[in-house]
Amino acid sequence: MDPIANMLIMMKNASLAGKGVVIVPHSKIKEGILECLKNEGYVGKFSKKARKDHPVLEIELLYTDKHPRITDVERISKGSRRVYYGMRDIYPILSGTGILVLSTPKGILSGKDAKKNQVGGEALFKLW
Repeated sequence: MDPIANMLIMMKNASLAGKGVVIVPHSKIKEGILECLKNEGYVGKFSKKARKDHPVLEIELLYTDKHPRITDVERISKGSRRVYYGMRDIYPILSGTGILVLSTPKGILSGKDAKKNQVGGEALFKLW
């Protein structure tokens, strides 16, 4: 019952199946995560819509030469275990081909941006 993990797995499965758009339930943290992924080039535009009187996010998935940009995801912090990284603990994922997403005092940031802003925080997930 982890809504962030559900969103990530839905995006991964839809991109591996060749879908262009995926629809997930809306929340502010999901919106922040999608903004971070959009800035890093893993998803296209996304928009908040209403479906059967419930807010949802419609996410455009990106592909490079018919290969999905999102191929796998690994959740780090979970409901039962929180993992925090200091600025010095942030490292490149798969030699720079993936990203680490953190929840910091400055908002949801990628590992690269968190290092640039000199902040640490809760490591949410790795994506490549």
